[in-house]
Amino acid sequence: MKLPVPFVQLPLMFDAAALAAEIAAFDESDWRPHPDAIPGNSALPIATVNGDPALGDALEGPMRPTPNLARSPYLQQVLASLETVLGRIRLMRLSGRSEVEPHVDTNHYWNERVRVHVPILTQPTVRFFCDDAEVNMAAGECWIFDTWRMHRVINDDERARVHLVVDTVGSPRFWNLVNAGRPHTAPRDGWQPRLVAPQAGAAPALQFESINLTSPMSYWELRGHVQFLLAEAQRHPRMPAIVDLASAFVREWQALWYLHGSDEAGFAEYRRVLDAFLLQLSRLGSDVPLQNGASFVAAAVGLLGRAVRRPNAAAVSEEGSRSRGAPAVHVRSEDAIERPVFIVSPPRSGSSLLFETLARSPDAHTIGGESHGLIEGIAGLGVDHVQRDSNRLTADDASADLAALLRARFHAGAFDRQRRAPQGRFRLLEKTPKNALRIPFLAKVFPDAHFVYLYRDPRECLASMLEAWESGGFRTYPQLPGWSGLPWSLLLVPGWRELAGRPLPEIVAAQWKITTRTLLDDLDALAPERRSVARYDALLADPAAEIARICAAVGFRWDEPLGASLPLANHTVSAPRPDKWRRREAELAPVLAQVAGTIARAERAAAR
Repeated sequence: MKLPVPFVQLPLMFDAAALAAEIAAFDESDWRPHPDAIPGNSALPIATVNGDPALGDALEGPMRPTPNLARSPYLQQVLASLETVLGRIRLMRLSGRSEVEPHVDTNHYWNERVRVHVPILTQPTVRFFCDDAEVNMAAGECWIFDTWRMHRVINDDERARVHLVVDTVGSPRFWNLVNAGRPHTAPRDGWQPRLVAPQAGAAPALQFESINLTSPMSYWELRGHVQFLLAEAQRHPRMPAIVDLASAFVREWQALWYLHGSDEAGFAEYRRVLDAFLLQLSRLGSDVPLQNGASFVAAAVGLLGRAVRRPNAAAVSEEGSRSRGAPAVHVRSEDAIERPVFIVSPPRSGSSLLFETLARSPDAHTIGGESHGLIEGIAGLGVDHVQRDSNRLTADDASADLAALLRARFHAGAFDRQRRAPQGRFRLLEKTPKNALRIPFLAKVFPDAHFVYLYRDPRECLASMLEAWESGGFRTYPQLPGWSGLPWSLLLVPGWRELAGRPLPEIVAAQWKITTRTLLDDLDALAPERRSVARYDALLADPAAEIARICAAVGFRWDEPLGASLPLANHTVSAPRPDKWRRREAELAPVLAQVAGTIARAERAAAR
C-alpha cells in the first residue's frame, strides 16, 4: 500500500523475549523457503488460506489461523492489539549475512494492504531501506512501511533476524493507531508507545479476512487501479497512447460489468478484454517506468492480471508480485526472450537444485520461482474442471495472441542473478514440474526454446514423491472434485480420476509414469538440437563438470567456482542421503514392476 511516508512506527510495544520464547517452540520443519527462492529467506505460516500451512504463500482465499497460532497465546494478544481485520500472517526469517534485494510489491493483494512488522529477534546492524529512508526496527517495536516504494533489507550480522509480519486492510481503530504513530523522521524524545504485556489466560477474539479478490473485478475497483497506475507513471513519449488504450479498456469493462455483473456466463468476454489489453500494453509500454522505478507493465499485470478467474482455480501465490525495476531498452516483449531454457522432469527429480544452480549464470534470467500463476492466470490454461481437467497443454492451446501475452508476462517478471530487470534481449531459464506436460505448448510459444530433460533414478523420484504427498507441503489441488484421501499434490496428470481410491504408492507411480512417458514422447518430436539431458546423480557427484556440460549444451556462460557439493534446494523436504529411497523400498517394490517399461525407456533417454 502506498503511504505518505516510507516508515511509521505505531504506538505499541511488545515483549520481544516472550515472543521469542514462543517461536523457539516451533520445529525447524515448520519453516518454509521463500516462494521467490530468495537465499536466506524463510517463513513460518501463522494465518494462511483456509488455515493450511501448506498454503503459506497463497494470497487468495479466506485467511484463517494455522495450528501454529493456537500454540502461541502471547502472539494472539499481539495480533488482537492491532484491532484490525487480519490477512496473511507469517514469521519471516532472514538468516545471517543475507538480504532481501530491492523490489516493489505490485500485486493486487499488496495494493490493498499495509504490512505490519514486529521485530522479535534482531540486531542493531539489521537495516530496512524504503526509497531513500533507512531504519533499524528494534526488538518489540511495531512498524508499517510503504510497500509501493522500492525497498530492501540487509542483515549484516551472523545471527538470524525474525519478524512477525502481518498483512491487513486496516480498520478505523487501526488507522487511529497509524495516525497516532511516529513517522521515521520525527524525534523519539517524549514519544512513548504503549506496552502490550503478556497476560496469562487471555484468549482474545481475532477477525480474519474472508474476501480478498472478487472475480470478475468490479468496474469501480478496476477503474481505480487503472487511474492509480496512470498517475504513478513517469513521463514517456508513449504515455498518451497508453492513456487512450487504458481508457478504452475501462469503458469496455464498464459495459461488460453492467451487462453481466459477476455472472460466470460473462467470464469468457471479461477474459478476452483483459488479455487483449495486457497484450497491447506490453507492446506499448515495455520500457515505461513508474515513479517508484518499477515497470509499468509488470505493475499492470500484478494489479489486473487476475481480475477474472474461475472460483475453483488454484490459489495465487506471492510469485510474480514483485518488480525489480523497468527495463531501460525498448524491445517488444514477443521479441525480447531468445533461446529460453526449460528444465523438464517428473516431480521430485532435483529440478530446483539444477535451476537454482544454473540461475547463477551471467546469462540466465528467471522469474525467481515457478511459473504456476504466470501461466495458469491466463484464461483457458489453468485447471478449472470445465474447460481443462489436467495440466496438459499442447500446441493447439497456443494461439498467437495467447503466446504473445505469455511472453509478455515472462518478460515483465524476469530478472538476472543480481535481480536486475533485463536490458533488451535476454535468455530465460525456467523450471516448473507441470511444464513436463506442456512441452508442445511451450515449443510453439517459444520456437527457439531448448529443453533440458533432468533424469533421476526413478526409485529416488518415487520415494521423494511419497514424502512430498505425506508432508502436506505440495498440495496443488486440495479440493479436487471427486477425489478422496490425501489432498492432491504435485502436477495433475491426465487420467487422474482413475487413480481415486488407490494406495498412495500406486498413485505416485502412475503420476511418474504418465509424466515421464508424456515428456519423452514430446521431446522425441523435437529436433535433436532443441533438447539435451542432465543427470541428477552426475550433478551430485561432480557439480562443476555437470554444470559445465549443461551450460555448453544450452549456450550459457559460467563464471563461478563450484565446490564438491551444492547447497540444499529450496523445495527439499528432508536432507538427501545415499540410498535414502530404501526406507520406502517395501512400499515401492510392488509398483516398480508396473512402471518397469517406462523406467527402461527413461534410462535409455538419459544415456543419449
